[in-house]
Amino acid sequence: MKQIEVHILQQSYLLSCPEGHESRLLEAVERVDTAMTRIRDAGKVRARERIAVLAALNLAFEVADREAAAPAAPAPAAVPASTPESALADGDEQRLRHLVHRLDEALGDDGRLL
Repeated sequence: MKQIEVHILQQSYLLSCPEGHESRLLEAVERVDTAMTRIRDAGKVRARERIAVLAALNLAFEVADREAAAPAAPAPAAVPASTPESALADGDEQRLRHLVHRLDEALGDDGRLL
């Protein structure tokens, strides 16, 4: 196992990675950092934990959306992150907003789990 130091939202992490998979790990780190930076820069959320959870939900939703659109096709190795709301149907966007609202209630004002 190789260890790689990466930065996500200006914080350093030391990650283990199987030999030969460094580029895939770095692509994943870039996607996570981009998603978290986009949420932070929107100015609505400041707590790092809440930003991470929202980014994870957005990325998971993108994966689920791709799988639903083409269940037999393999996912591309590197797909640039996009704003999920721009590609959502009205019902999906409402469900995502409802999930975010429930997450906000669960985390409370200070961004910590209740």
